[in-house]
Amino acid sequence: MAQAWQHPFLNVFRHFRVDEWKRASKEGDVTVVKDKALKSSVYRIRGSVSASNYIQLPRTSTQSLGLTGRYLYVLFRPLPTKHFVIHLDVSTEDGQVIRVSFSNLFKEFKSSATWLQFPFVFDDRTSRKDVAVAAPSGARWTCLQLDLRDILLVFLSRRFGHLKSVRLCASLLVRNLYTSDLCFDPAVTVTEARQAKLPVTPVPREMAFPVPKGESWHDHYIHIRFPSDRLMPSSEQVQKSCFLQEAGPVSQCLPHPVAFSKPLQDSELPVAQIPSPTVSCKASAPRLLPEVRLSCKHTEVSSVGGSSIHGQHPSAWKEANSVRTVVSGSHVLAHKSAAAPMALEDAGSCKLFLPDPVLRLKGVIGFGGHNTKWALWTKDGAAVVYPCHAVIVVLRVDSGEQRFFLGHTDKVSALALDGKNALLASAQVQPPSMVRLWDFQAGECLSLFRSPLHTVCSLSFSSSGSLLCGVGKDRHGRTVVVAWGTDLVGHGGEVVVLAKVHTDFDIQTFQIAFFDETRMASCGRGSVRLWRLRGGVLRSCAVDLGELCLLDLTDLAFAQALDNHQASLARTLYVCSRSGHILEIDHQRLVVRHTRCLLPTKTSDNPHPEKQTVNSGSGIAISSLSVSPATCAVGSEDGYLRLWPLDFSSVLLETEHDGPVSSVCFSPDGLHVLSTSSSGHLGFLDIPSREYTMLARSHLAPVLALSTEQSRGQLATVSLDHTVRIWDLTTLRQLYDFAPSDEAPCAVAFHPMLPTFFCGFSSGSLRSFSLENSGVLVEHTRHRGAITSLVITPDGNFLFSTCSQGSLVQYNCTVPQCCVLRVAANVIYQNDHPNPNTLAVSGDSRRLAFVGPSKCTVTVMESASLDELLRVDVSTLDLASHHLDWAVAVCFGPVASGHLLVSISSNKVVVMDAVSGRTVRELPSVRPGACSSLALSEDARFLLGATGRAIAVWDYPTQVDPSCQVYIGHSEPVQAVAFTPNQQQVLSVGDAIFLWDVLATPESDQSEPGVSPAYKADPGVGHLENEASGTSGLPRKQVPVPSQAPLLSIQARPHEGSAGTFSTSDEERACEESHALEGLHQAPTPPVLVERKASGAGDGPREAARGSSSLVPPPHPSQPSDWNTRRVRAPHPTRPDSYKHFTARYKASARDKSVSFPQAGREQLRLKAVVGYNGNGRANMVWSPDTGFFAYTCGRLIVVEDLHSGSQQHWLGHPEEISTLALSPDDQVLASASCCTSAAVRCQIRIWDVPRGFCQHLLSYHDTAVQSMAFSPDEEFLVTLGDYGDLTLALWSRATYKLLSSTRLLEPMHDVVFSYWDANELACVGTGAVTFLLVQQCGMDISFQVHREPVPEEVGAAELTSLCYGDAPLLYSGCSSGQVCVWDTGTGRCFMAWEADDGEIGVLFSSGPRLVSGSNTRRLRLWAVGAVPELRRKGSGARSSSVFMERELTLDGAVVSASFDSGMDMGVVGTTAGTLWYVSWTEGTSTRLISGHRSKVNEVAFSPSESHCATCGDDGSVRVWSLASMELVIQFQVLNQSCLCLAWSPPSYGRPEQQQVVAGYSDGTLRVFSISRTAMELKMHPHRTALTAIAFSTDGQTILSGDKNGLVAVSRPCTGMTFRVLCDHRGAPISSIQSTSKEYGDLGVEGVDLWLAASGDQRVSIWVSDWPRDHCELLEWLSFPAPATLEAPGFPPPSLAAFCPWDKALLVCVGLGAHEEVILYSLRQKQVVQKTSLPFFAMSLSLSPRSHLMAVGFAECMFRLLDCVSGTAQDFLGHDDSVHLCRFTPSAQLLFTVAHNEILVWEVTDSRAPAGYPGCGWRAESGCLGLSSTKLF
Repeated sequence: MAQAWQHPFLNVFRHFRVDEWKRASKEGDVTVVKDKALKSSVYRIRGSVSASNYIQLPRTSTQSLGLTGRYLYVLFRPLPTKHFVIHLDVSTEDGQVIRVSFSNLFKEFKSSATWLQFPFVFDDRTSRKDVAVAAPSGARWTCLQLDLRDILLVFLSRRFGHLKSVRLCASLLVRNLYTSDLCFDPAVTVTEARQAKLPVTPVPREMAFPVPKGESWHDHYIHIRFPSDRLMPSSEQVQKSCFLQEAGPVSQCLPHPVAFSKPLQDSELPVAQIPSPTVSCKASAPRLLPEVRLSCKHTEVSSVGGSSIHGQHPSAWKEANSVRTVVSGSHVLAHKSAAAPMALEDAGSCKLFLPDPVLRLKGVIGFGGHNTKWALWTKDGAAVVYPCHAVIVVLRVDSGEQRFFLGHTDKVSALALDGKNALLASAQVQPPSMVRLWDFQAGECLSLFRSPLHTVCSLSFSSSGSLLCGVGKDRHGRTVVVAWGTDLVGHGGEVVVLAKVHTDFDIQTFQIAFFDETRMASCGRGSVRLWRLRGGVLRSCAVDLGELCLLDLTDLAFAQALDNHQASLARTLYVCSRSGHILEIDHQRLVVRHTRCLLPTKTSDNPHPEKQTVNSGSGIAISSLSVSPATCAVGSEDGYLRLWPLDFSSVLLETEHDGPVSSVCFSPDGLHVLSTSSSGHLGFLDIPSREYTMLARSHLAPVLALSTEQSRGQLATVSLDHTVRIWDLTTLRQLYDFAPSDEAPCAVAFHPMLPTFFCGFSSGSLRSFSLENSGVLVEHTRHRGAITSLVITPDGNFLFSTCSQGSLVQYNCTVPQCCVLRVAANVIYQNDHPNPNTLAVSGDSRRLAFVGPSKCTVTVMESASLDELLRVDVSTLDLASHHLDWAVAVCFGPVASGHLLVSISSNKVVVMDAVSGRTVRELPSVRPGACSSLALSEDARFLLGATGRAIAVWDYPTQVDPSCQVYIGHSEPVQAVAFTPNQQQVLSVGDAIFLWDVLATPESDQSEPGVSPAYKADPGVGHLENEASGTSGLPRKQVPVPSQAPLLSIQARPHEGSAGTFSTSDEERACEESHALEGLHQAPTPPVLVERKASGAGDGPREAARGSSSLVPPPHPSQPSDWNTRRVRAPHPTRPDSYKHFTARYKASARDKSVSFPQAGREQLRLKAVVGYNGNGRANMVWSPDTGFFAYTCGRLIVVEDLHSGSQQHWLGHPEEISTLALSPDDQVLASASCCTSAAVRCQIRIWDVPRGFCQHLLSYHDTAVQSMAFSPDEEFLVTLGDYGDLTLALWSRATYKLLSSTRLLEPMHDVVFSYWDANELACVGTGAVTFLLVQQCGMDISFQVHREPVPEEVGAAELTSLCYGDAPLLYSGCSSGQVCVWDTGTGRCFMAWEADDGEIGVLFSSGPRLVSGSNTRRLRLWAVGAVPELRRKGSGARSSSVFMERELTLDGAVVSASFDSGMDMGVVGTTAGTLWYVSWTEGTSTRLISGHRSKVNEVAFSPSESHCATCGDDGSVRVWSLASMELVIQFQVLNQSCLCLAWSPPSYGRPEQQQVVAGYSDGTLRVFSISRTAMELKMHPHRTALTAIAFSTDGQTILSGDKNGLVAVSRPCTGMTFRVLCDHRGAPISSIQSTSKEYGDLGVEGVDLWLAASGDQRVSIWVSDWPRDHCELLEWLSFPAPATLEAPGFPPPSLAAFCPWDKALLVCVGLGAHEEVILYSLRQKQVVQKTSLPFFAMSLSLSPRSHLMAVGFAECMFRLLDCVSGTAQDFLGHDDSVHLCRFTPSAQLLFTVAHNEILVWEVTDSRAPAGYPGCGWRAESGCLGLSSTKLF
């Protein structure tokens, strides 16, 4: 009620004398003008900046208006084509000031704890809700009536106190402000109300707008009432309806309060209505977070829609709650009056969305949330009450039926139930903590009130329910106890605070005595206190604990006496402690009677210890206890629930839980004990039967994904708690629980036919589990990153998985092994927060859709072949938007509809044609967030969407503005929604698992099952286009055309049963034989794919070859052949599941032929060193102990190194990654093989002359890659083995290097070797067999005689992966199972095998009586096999006991190459970690020879003295190298993180021994390492996302770091604090940060540091700072246009910028702008001064600090050196991937270039090349660079 002087209304301008400007203030253009319409003076406020032109009341912010009127009336008119802002500062009852703002500048509703922003939208057909719209030209005078009480109550749950201040900002005309407690109708005058006797309050005369005679008020003015009175409940209803506005995120719906200018005939609607974007035939409850929407069209008939929240049926157990909002609205039609509201569409034409509601909550799977402490029995013991996050569940223990109390918006933190089961109290976590009182029987919320506690930790009800006590913390962390009176709540009264007290004592448990409601007890750390409530005062008295005051007391319980003879027991209070003590306290005399310590086992002979000291033993850590008249139940942290007699003499019963017990509670009859555990279990112990019943289980973290199984009615879920759980959808009980220990499950999918399910993990592995034996069936590790999505086609043929690194893998699910078919790299969008719903398959199993390669594109593929069918760019769907949209989730519609649904970031669901990509229609979201998950029912009637913490349900068949219902209940974002297989229920997962009943039945008018009427009509393309662009009011004018994207790079695998044959013809494989070097650039012969004629004769040789185990030699080209050459689709080979088999690392880079090599002798760079070894190769290291020749590969380079001096030679020639090497027996010839390229059909085999170091011959035959090569011991032959995609074996002449013979293999082979004692014999191994081949020569023809021997059954179904020949006639072969088999080559049989390792053996090396084995378990073992030749004579009776292991070494990765001397005393071994080890078996040691990063290198930094350099990589390591020898000196390793950026402290920072390296990691942390102490000195966490750039200030005292979200943090390592965060680049990753020194007054600004930050959105900011003075000022802000098109697929080039070392006022930029060029920007001239073109977009940049050189790296595996003095440009090759890093050393003598994990060190020479590139010459003129042939800008 307003104060007397403010009643009945207050003229604010007059009361505060605005015209005198003493108690009010004005700023800017504020004048008094005469308004013709009102015929009075008004204030005009105008100006281009609203914040600089305003009227403010009162004058200063320290004053207050003190206006207590409920309604504020603002009489104003927006200025045409302008924007305005109105700010109100409103004070709540508790003194909190809330700012409420209205403006047509706002695009959407926003809210915080202290600010509400409401968009003021002018409703016309061209405006968009997410775009700020200026006032129309015909804007009218408006009476804006604001209900301040309801605004605060609805949106912030606060009570209105008074209006503190008002600020009216440009541009508008304002007449006056009024406040009142009365609700006036501005259209009715006092005279009209008296004459017509209207039941309304007329507007006072001084507030009234003048209306000409005979005309209507609504024809000239507009009345907006916000919120609408009809759509708001009364205060009594708000109290009794449990404040349903707080029931969940429903309050975030965005309605539009619209003013109507015609009087409404319905007396129930006397004021402005709130229609929404769609039509509804049913009025509903208010929308809770509105836009203020001003309609500029005339309204004659209104159809009101809103939102409704349905409560729970009063008494029915089966009637589950559905808390939701129905969103509906109206269409606005055209009218001749542009400034008047317009008639709405007839409500009868809309289709009803029935039933209402369509969903009803049936069951909840989960328990706890905030904690697992609260679970209560009902009075009759028939049900238990417990919280599940924001939902309170009542579960009947006999039937498992659930009912729910819905309304909390955050997790429930405490529960209490009175003794009569009449009242239930609950509190939620979100501060300030809200407490609800419920009618327990009816399920209704009686009262909602805000407690004086910041957080409520405990609640306790008295037996009668008239007193409620709560314990918690205030905002300062102090403990507070509050007592509320609740006896009047059920009779229309309110909850009152009876007492409140602050205490410094810790309180863990607080309980009201059941025998006296005025007495309470509490316990905590070191204290037990008895409380009493008397006269409105709450007092307490402490129990003297003596030496027990150090105990951590956790729980208490009052004893219950059976009769009056147990008087002493009735006065007993039991208190337990974490040390195992039980205290028996007389709560009347306040003394401790007995103290007992419960031990796990008896440690004393005295069975009844009356008194024990605190230190008497290590007791059971008790967390909770409950007392019945005869027994005491104790729950402890060791996971046991124990039942003791009251004398605690011995344990009566005990039961073990999976985790620590959180709480225990006796049932009212004392026969059951309810227990909860921290592992999310809820159950009870039945004492008579001694059985434990599990009531509920729960995930302990949010659920990420779900999958349903049809035949068994099961549900699978994966969660952040690292578990996979299987649930029964009928009983909601858990069936299985899979908990991997070392990795987290991320995605799950059921097989539609088999009792198996698939699960993807964070390690990138995919496993198939059997539901019959709970075992792992198969495991695949094809992904490099965490698996993000799993989908399986409905027919069960194919499974698809995606990972965080962007790869897509296709599996064949028709075979038990579920083999891999295809791997597509970089096709999926790589997101920091992946969404499992970005992958979907169509209902007919024919199409696959996903988001990728970028977030703005959606790609549709054929599911069987992965051929791309469609690619749609969703960023351009809305041409009127100023922001780019991106795809969030995808979902296929029914097959008959042909629809693909895409949720995009602008809160819309776009329905597309899955074939053409045409937009059919758009469904606007009723929530502020985009739908993260979509699901469409099989009959296409309902569409589900997960929007934030709510579920949206659309009426999908309705083509125009379909109705939508929103359901709430989750306290955290919903991760996924889905229909159950029977389509009768809906599942939603997030914080818990919700099961909803679908209350709708299938429509009877659907004649065709599964097809909605909307699809049966088949309106045609034109009709659909009209709907999409016309009737729905969408701004889109044209249909997006799908882009023609380049083909995706897919590694193909063969289909099942598509193995090739042993014999081929020369027609089938046209061979490019030996070439001279001058023929290296000849075009290769295109592939010829052949197929045998379909006849019986044609199939004969194929079957004969398989049966006889012999090879048919290829016919001579002159001989006739029955092969028919015609192009067919080649089968996709399957890669063997073996680490031994080579797979080229995927590279998104592309080769370019336009490379300009420098003239001989004119090179300005010389390759000096290569750092690293390619651990991805196989047998790609050779070492000759006789000659000392040592060579290995790194990318496409062969590095020949002198092990004594460390000098290197580099052999360059291969176009792709080298897979393997082979050294001839005389050490004179080296053979190397590389993969095929996109430009060449065949892969290269190069023959190198070792002494002279040049390539002699170039061979080409194999299609994909060479797996293995070997020279014959007589140096006559070279054999090459193709990989799984090639399946060929080729024999070459060593003398001429001509192809002698070739054969096609039945299966992939892993290794091939020649026999030591017979040069014509060789063997190769593959799946389950050894293939022996004998070279036979007949004249000029050479052929193979083949004999294939399978692995004995005793060995098992193992795959042979490696082999080597031993002493004649022995052959050793290694298996994938870890066994070594020994074969007799004379008889062709395996006579013995032994377990040599736990994993796959990939390397075997034998010499004399010794054998070395290397495996993927990182173990290298030396075996004594001298007795094996003798065992051969025993045949199958040979035993492996005579073979023993001499030594074992564990290396850093799987062994991939090895070479030893003849005595097997020493050797060199290579691993997948990129390391080459020198192994000495004599000493049993391993020494690191060559070391490198295993994964991508992200940064290189140098010490100021240039003695060392540091590198960091994705493997989480920071490595420090000696720059002279490039040997690894120090390595800092951080597990499970990637190190993304690095910086070395500058020379100005301390002494050399104080040098530091700072590194940034993917988890947002930065670590500072000391080089001298080789230790981490500091760890900080300044960012929430991955760090992408880091730099020191020039003095080394400050660290600048940028992250993936565009934030730049400024930190001081000396204090470990971040003192400034710059958000200017928010939204785009920071790509580079650089800091340099500056003269104090240079560039016209103060500061000593000049630094820049470049971000991925083509923006660069330059700053001047003086960090010791905490000064930082923005000097320049540069924005460049983004590249229009990119030639290569993938991510756009990085935006890089650097200060020019020879002129710091120049900025050098690459990757910025629309073209491939280098941009020079002058900070003095403030403009781009020069540009020079580049051949490609730059990926890296480095400027020489001494000489005027610039290095620019490209994605085309090359880099360019630009000489800025001579104007020359030289290109250099050598890398195998995109050159993403270039770094000059401080002395400019060396240049480091990096591609993936390859580090090449180049020496800068003094050679100067002649001018070669016109336009590249830069010359220094007047302190800036000059570009000779480009234009100045």
